[in-house]
Amino acid sequence: MTSAQGRSHSIEFRVRYAETDQMQVVYHSNYLIWCEMGRTEFIRALGTPYSELEKQNVALAVVEATMRFHSAAVYDNLIRVTTTVREVRSRLITFDYLITNAETGERFVSASTKLATLTRDNRLTTLPNHLRKLLEDAVTTNSR
Repeated sequence: MTSAQGRSHSIEFRVRYAETDQMQVVYHSNYLIWCEMGRTEFIRALGTPYSELEKQNVALAVVEATMRFHSAAVYDNLIRVTTTVREVRSRLITFDYLITNAETGERFVSASTKLATLTRDNRLTTLPNHLRKLLEDAVTTNSR
């Protein structure tokens, strides 16, 4: 795992049997869950756990998701989810993900999610300034 400050952030875990179908191939919807895991750990590495955002009446809602499947992960593969920030706006954040086999480097999925910043009553709001600055710094460094 690396710091999210100014670069990508990676997490690793093994594919659990419950995440697979009868052929022990990972069911496609689990990749979105893994993207969420990568995104929330990226934000945590910046020093702001998602629970802290909720205490500030801020929620991040996925408004767009794209995935490209390159090959299939199977039961017991060691998975690496690498998350980067592509774009930060006052009310939107775009994250990119690369999901690979942590042992071989085989690419399973490349994905992207766009999240809107909402209040508890589902009204658009702006990102807290401190988080926006941290995310913008990550974008600046990633684009170099």
